Order: sequence, then structure tokens, then C-alpha cells
Amino acid sequence: AAAAPAAAPAKAAAPAAASAVVASGERVVASPLAKVMAAEKGVDLQGQAGSGPNGRIIARDVEGMTPGSAPKAPSGYRLPAGVKSASPMAKKAAKANGIDWTTVAGTGLGGRVTEDDVLVAAGKPPKKASSAPGAKPTREAPELPDGPKALTGMQTAVARNMEATMEAPTFQVSRLIKTDRFDELYASLKPRGVTVSALLSKAVALTLEKHPVVNAHYDKATNSIVYKKDINVANAVAIDGGLITPVLKNANLKDIMTISSEWRDLVGKAKSGDLKPDEFQSGSFAVSNLGMFGVSKFGSLLPPGTGGILAIAGSSPTVVLKNGQPTTVKAMEVTLTADHRHIYGADSALFLKDLAELIENDPISIVL
Repeated sequence: AAAAPAAAPAKAAAPAAASAVVASGERVVASPLAKVMAAEKGVDLQGQAGSGPNGRIIARDVEGMTPGSAPKAPSGYRLPAGVKSASPMAKKAAKANGIDWTTVAGTGLGGRVTEDDVLVAAGKPPKKASSAPGAKPTREAPELPDGPKALTGMQTAVARNMEATMEAPTFQVSRLIKTDRFDELYASLKPRGVTVSALLSKAVALTLEKHPVVNAHYDKATNSIVYKKDINVANAVAIDGGLITPVLKNANLKDIMTISSEWRDLVGKAKSGDLKPDEFQSGSFAVSNLGMFGVSKFGSLLPPGTGGILAIAGSSPTVVLKNGQPTTVKAMEVTLTADHRHIYGADSALFLKDLAELIENDPISIVL
């Protein structure tokens, strides 16, 4: 006789899925394993429906979910015709706002009334959906700058120069240059105060002697190529709050010790803000070296008033063929950005060829 009433709860199980629909911002009822799986997959359980007891979300439900997937009811779920359903938070919000929730149109699964539905009916903004479990911060947020900040005078000048570079039609040519012998030369001179920048500037200057068109610039006003007998190599230097290009004047004519000494003085003035305009605005050719930062390849923007700029990346072990056999050498990639109005592809290629010949096979000429 006691078995007859036991069937009653089974009939009520059909609409139980309605309680499985969890409105945005409300408590999620899910098994521990389902929560772990959801966090690993980046799935938001808010609004999802479960097939477990009393609508509990279980692992099997999460297996079919994907990040950003729309909530869906268990297979076969239908809200019975004429039946109104509301979440506990919706009923609470309705009571607080003096609204009969049964008169509110539901937007939840199967037409269920959610808390947001009630808030909208009361003329209030809906609550924001909570973040997905996988998106929650796992550590304290660092202090980072936020919002606009006016450029300094230096940064404004750099920005304007960068905009001016867009006026010239440029192209880029790259080449790998082996540096084993150059590195040996630098190692022998470093104790005497010789810098890599000085050696590279002298190498570039000597190569420019053979390619005067690369040391020239195009003048739009006179529609002419402006050649320059002085080879003044500008080197990009990052300083606090900006970028500046100190110039090594007549670098092709000076010995390496003089160039190194001048470069140290120029860098010191650049960092202290004591450079005179002529010391950073007189370059006929520019060099940007990011090799010390481990950069493998990059290109530079052409400074106004020049025809070319050489971007120098870091030197690293590279496998090449020598006498038909693979061998490892140190090499760096250099990229020449040139003004295509007066410098052509062959000009750039030949310039890089001669620069590579000097650095790879005759670096001692740099210091003679």
C-alpha cells in the first residue's frame, strides 16, 4: 500500500528542468567536477541548464558546452503550456519592486522570467552578466597607466618626424652578414674603449663612399637629387621619454678611437638633454641598431632629409653551407630602407653587398 504514493514525485520530475535554468547573476547549482571542467574549458555556467537531480549541472552537461555557447535546456525540455515560471531571484526582485511577476514576459529558457526581466519591467537597468569562471583574475592586478597623457616636447617632435616619413615612397632590402671576424675585431678593441656603434658607423661610412646616391636625398621643391660630400652617420638612441639621433660627422675620415670618443660624448649629451640641433639634425644617412636587445630582424622608417636608414639586428649562430658542407657561423640581418625616388633596388643591393664584403672579409680596414 505504501508503494502507491512513491510514483507522485516521479511525475513532478518532468518540469524539474525549469529549475535548471539559472538566470544571469544567480547561483549556479553544479557538481564539483562540472565546475572544474567548466573552468578548464572557459565555459560560463550561468544560464546553462542541467540534467542532474533538480536541474543540477553535471559533468555530462559540460562536455557538450563550448566557451560563449548559448544556454540550452536539456534534451526534450518544454515548459508546459499555460505554466508560468520564474527564478527565485526574479520573484525576490518582483516583491521588492511591487510587481506581479506572472505579468512579466519572460526571456529565459522556455519563457521563464528572470531577474533582469523583472528589473526591466520596473524601469531599472538589468544587472551585468558575471564573467566566465575561466576569465576571473588569478592574481592581484598590477598598477598600469590608463587614459590619455600629453606628449612631451621630445615625443611630439618624434611623432611629427614619423608622420613626415610617410611622404617618401620607400622600399626595403635585407641581407645576412656573417660577423665572426668582425666580432673578433671588436673583442680585441673593446678593452681600449671602442664601441660596436663606432665600428658599425665607420663601416657604413666607408661603404657610402662607394655609393654616394645612398648618402644623398631627394628634394621635391627642386626635383633634384641632393648629393653630400660629407658622410654624417646618425645613430638612433633611445632616451627617457623619446628617441634622438646623434650624428657622427665625417665618420669615413676619422680613426676608430676618435669616433668612439665622440660617440660616448654624444650619448652623454643625449641623455642629459644637452645636444645642440646640429649634433642631431645633420645626418646624411641613419643607422638603427637593436642587436643588443636580441632582435632578429626589423625595418626602420626613413628620417626626413635622408635617402636611407640601415636597421641592424642581433648577431646569432646561423647554419650556412661552406664547401658544400653545413657549418655554423655568427651572422646578423641588416635591412636598408631607401627612398625609391632616387635610390633603386640595384643601388641598395650593391650597397649591402659591399658592406657585407667589408664586415665579413676585411674588417681590419675599418680601423686602419
